[in-house]
Amino acid sequence: MTKTNSLKSTAVVVGALACGWLAIEFAFKPFLEKARAALNKSDPARDPDDEDDQNSQPGKSPFEINPSEGSH
Repeated sequence: MTKTNSLKSTAVVVGALACGWLAIEFAFKPFLEKARAALNKSDPARDPDDEDDQNSQPGKSPFEINPSEGSH
């Protein structure tokens, strides 16, 4: 008797998890499609941090204000 109850409980939990997963997939479908497309287009060999380091000047913070430039 306890074995059948535990099997029923397991089936209910698995079914609830499947329904929850599908609900999330349908609710966020546009966002998930864009994210998956972006992941498919990304190049795993390219590191954007390396590009940022090459373009910045050493020792200068991007938040520092140059007084010679004046205010805009």
